[in-house]
Amino acid sequence: MTGQVRTVDGRVAGRRGQATRQKLLDCLSEMLSSSPYRDVKVIDVARRAGTSPATFYQYFPDVEGAVLELAEEMAAESGRLTELVEGRSWAGRAGWQTAQELVDGFLDFWRRNDAILRVVDLGAAEGDKRFYKIRMKILNSVNSSLTQSVAELQAKGRVDKDVNPGAISGALVAMLAAVASHQKGFSSWGVKQSELKPSLALLVHLGVTGRKPTK
Repeated sequence: MTGQVRTVDGRVAGRRGQATRQKLLDCLSEMLSSSPYRDVKVIDVARRAGTSPATFYQYFPDVEGAVLELAEEMAAESGRLTELVEGRSWAGRAGWQTAQELVDGFLDFWRRNDAILRVVDLGAAEGDKRFYKIRMKILNSVNSSLTQSVAELQAKGRVDKDVNPGAISGALVAMLAAVASHQKGFSSWGVKQSELKPSLALLVHLGVTGRKPTK
């Protein structure tokens, strides 16, 4: 963690305080992986971190406040997803590689952050603007670059002029998010990850270029 870290009352936390705060966040993240969000209590997080509820309240107003902190950190990391699209080629075999790497990176990000993303999706679905804003920040890290890619292909005459780049990109990103959040469910349908990825990459490539990939 970099930069100044402040307590709830505005004081700058020292090195030990920062370490305690981070440990509380790490323990909360672990608990969200195995417990429903609303079942996680301050006293349980504090006990797992080897400290007291009073210490927890020095850094966070409640569990939701700590969850939002985790979500903000995750959203900041999602900016790396932009690199999977920005400046990448969609022509020939390079285009197929771009589609594959986008799918692989997107699914991997969702797997690594599955617990907190479930909470973000729940909050956004319930109309909490804070969680909705975070969710859109994550999706926009791919959507904006993908929209630009489709628009560039369209300008070169490689994509039908009647296609709306924003609509295509938005639909593809929504599809990626839905599939990513349902990865475990595919196994119950007899679909392996090794089969899922190329199928999803094919849909992405078709959506962006309107053509079957060159493999």
